[in-house]
Amino acid sequence: MQERILLKWAAQKQLTVPTLLLQHYAEMGLKENELVAILQVQTYIEAGNEFPTPDLISERMNLSVSECADLLGRLVRRRFLSLERKSDEQGIVYECYSLEPLWLKLIDLLKGETLRAQEEDQNQLEGQLFKRFEEEFGRPLSPIEAETLSMWLDEDRHSPTLIVAALREAVVSGKVNFRYIDRILFEWKRNGVTSLEQAKLHGEKFRKYNQVKKQEKPRAGADSYPGFGWLEQR
Repeated sequence: MQERILLKWAAQKQLTVPTLLLQHYAEMGLKENELVAILQVQTYIEAGNEFPTPDLISERMNLSVSECADLLGRLVRRRFLSLERKSDEQGIVYECYSLEPLWLKLIDLLKGETLRAQEEDQNQLEGQLFKRFEEEFGRPLSPIEAETLSMWLDEDRHSPTLIVAALREAVVSGKVNFRYIDRILFEWKRNGVTSLEQAKLHGEKFRKYNQVKKQEKPRAGADSYPGFGWLEQR
């Protein structure tokens, strides 16, 4: 007897509750009774009843009919549910609930969390970048130097990884100054260098070019272009 009951229960259609909703409903501003009411509405919709009345919701909750009516109205006003109008095959218009606003709120919340996480990671990388420069320079950066470093990140859109690589080049060349580093970054950007591997290849090409031109005497007053050596990562 018990086995038949269990088999009958298992054969019933199960309600799928997204794990993300259970994890974030409180952040979305939903209380437990509001979440349960939404799940009850979802259950009725999946069963074919797209507009469950407060009476039906009340039968499944420890709330009165009037309390369920207030709760559903509050969820609609707060845009966790929406009331829509549809028409059947005979053209008869009827009202129904939609959970789309709930899912859109959840998506927006998750997008916001992702952006905040990305900003935190970026801030951490930038903090490490400033620290690396101060270590190589052996002193705190001046306001102008700090502003230049910020401009490389925000305006020129150089990645922290490439900026560190340019700093490394400057250290090896014995020219640890912002002007020289800026020229390295400018040359890389002009040649479409966006990764460490591309920077390494560009350095190799530049050295081969210098080997060919090393016998040529620079023109008087010409501004010779800096030769960028490549320092293997430590």
